[in-house]
Amino acid sequence: MRLTHLTLSQPLSRLLILLLVAGFSVAIYAFTPTQRTKSRTDEWQSLFNGKDLQGWVPKFHHHETGENYANTFRVVDGEIQVNYDDYTRFEERYGHLFYEKPFSSFHLKFDYRFTDQWMEDAPEYTYRNSGVMFHSQSPESILKEQDWPISVEYQMLADAEDGNPRPTGNMCSPGTEVFYQGEMDPRHCINSSSPTFSWDEWVHAELIVYEDSLVIHKVNGKQVLEYTLPQIGGGVANRFDPELKVDGKPLTEGYIGLQAEGQGVVFKNIMIKELD
Repeated sequence: MRLTHLTLSQPLSRLLILLLVAGFSVAIYAFTPTQRTKSRTDEWQSLFNGKDLQGWVPKFHHHETGENYANTFRVVDGEIQVNYDDYTRFEERYGHLFYEKPFSSFHLKFDYRFTDQWMEDAPEYTYRNSGVMFHSQSPESILKEQDWPISVEYQMLADAEDGNPRPTGNMCSPGTEVFYQGEMDPRHCINSSSPTFSWDEWVHAELIVYEDSLVIHKVNGKQVLEYTLPQIGGGVANRFDPELKVDGKPLTEGYIGLQAEGQGVVFKNIMIKELD
């Protein structure tokens, strides 16, 4: 028997429509931006063993890579301290403690609080001020007399008790530039929308980075800043290797570093999850 046409019953027609809609919905979901947040391992990795500075590399202005001047970075009670007990003068010894491997797309979280130590010969802006650098050049490529690494910074501030607001989770850009609200922003630092915290209060910080496309800052679980297209450019960093500062070059990966610029600070629970 030869069939010239096929007539479907109403229930069967509904079933086919439902299957087509379901398949289309799955296809749309597979390409939604939410997939960008999927991690490579679905597991958090600790960057700090709680005992010593294994896996971390210090670099100080005026000193060679690997020298932890005056034991500035030290482990006390399972926390990484920036400690100035063994200093007489600061003398622009801006320091950074870098994790040993670079990261590209990642979700970093850590807790921090300031201490009551501050080197009075440090610049005034360093008071209750520190940060975590990311997408940084390697510590080995930072010259002895280079002050800040070419990098982007998650800046941490606390109340200076002068009556002025001091948000934390800001962005600073030594030797780099970013786009904010769709335009390249000429400011060295861009303030977040966070409240002001007391200097001795523990703050939970998060940094979400998608290579050179999108960066999100969070404070105590709330998003406080978002910007895009981190790249080499701008000023502030000094006495670097000129071959490394290629203005306009996208920053797709780099090193993570804890900052020491004259203010005591404590870090703990430093965790990272690499993202697709």
